[in-house]
Amino acid sequence: MQINKNIILPFLGNSDFIKQFPYVHVDMGAVKFVCNGAKIMRPGITKFATFKKDDIVIIKDQTYEKNLAVGIAFDDSEIAASKSKGYVIDNLHYISDKFWQVRKEIAA
Repeated sequence: MQINKNIILPFLGNSDFIKQFPYVHVDMGAVKFVCNGAKIMRPGITKFATFKKDDIVIIKDQTYEKNLAVGIAFDDSEIAASKSKGYVIDNLHYISDKFWQVRKEIAA
């Protein structure tokens, strides 16, 4: 999925390709918000892989490690982990968004 001429995001349904990207785990209380397109905030993140600012990052739930969303990091993971609040990842593609729904319709 192309966001602009410089950024192409991976589709969440391509699980083999998704494994190549860094990730964060979010607590189960954040899942509903992530799956509705909310930005990923520091208080909801329970685990960080290593990533740099502007990297593509996968958002997973902490219990089942299910891929929930794909976004772009606002900061390096080390900086984000040291914070107690604020946005960490801009959520650009998530389960149930229009791209996800079109894929479901095509598959049906």
